[in-house]
Amino acid sequence: MSEQVCFEDVQEGQEIPELRQECSSQRLVMWAAGSGDFYQIHYDKDFAQSSGLPDRITHGALKHALLGRLLHEWVGESGRVKRVACQYRGMDMVNEDVICHGVVTKKYQRNGENIVELDVWTETPQGQKTTPGTAAVSLPSRQPT
Repeated sequence: MSEQVCFEDVQEGQEIPELRQECSSQRLVMWAAGSGDFYQIHYDKDFAQSSGLPDRITHGALKHALLGRLLHEWVGESGRVKRVACQYRGMDMVNEDVICHGVVTKKYQRNGENIVELDVWTETPQGQKTTPGTAAVSLPSRQPT
């Protein structure tokens, strides 16, 4: 487990550590089973190609969940993910990494809580942003309250 990130450690413009997740066909099938999203473009190559796609594509909701995991791992045990929102703007292909990024856009205190807002997104290994979004987290302080 990495060291707990605290509100005082964070600066606007700071990038958080990226998360990479290979989205193999097995992972997509497991996600379909867990989520109930059985649309064939995610697991049936012939169906995906007959629909005009080059191959199977990663579920949008899986990419949204990966952005949540990126934030959860960054805020640590004492931090909290308050909000994650994203838009599905591009396709991530099967058997490629989905790469999750985040950058701090604002930090402030409200009602005794240390809030950090971020831009988050997924991108392909080729650098195409596919799932832009925003998030808000709460971080602990190094200063006693």
